[in-house]
Amino acid sequence: MALTPHDVSRIAHLARLELKDAESAKLLTELNGFFSIVEQMNAVDTSGVEPLYTPLSTVQEVTLRLREDAVSETNQRELNQRSAPAVEDGLFLVPKVIE
Repeated sequence: MALTPHDVSRIAHLARLELKDAESAKLLTELNGFFSIVEQMNAVDTSGVEPLYTPLSTVQEVTLRLREDAVSETNQRELNQRSAPAVEDGLFLVPKVIE
């Protein structure tokens, strides 16, 4: 997928960047180089390859330290709403700011 100068101009506009002609030409070359690398990576057959959860697992055995999935907090809604100027049905009431 090769980008055109028009594509770079559109991307720059969307990103709110003001590019000079030299910058735009350099960016076009860099982006096309990037997409070339992505196409090469997509061409590699990765079927049967186990995904890594950390790059370290390629060189050493890594075990994940997982914690127990348990509730550690209690419902503090009433306590948190004590300082609110207006509360109704457990919800904070705020003044209308948009007509």
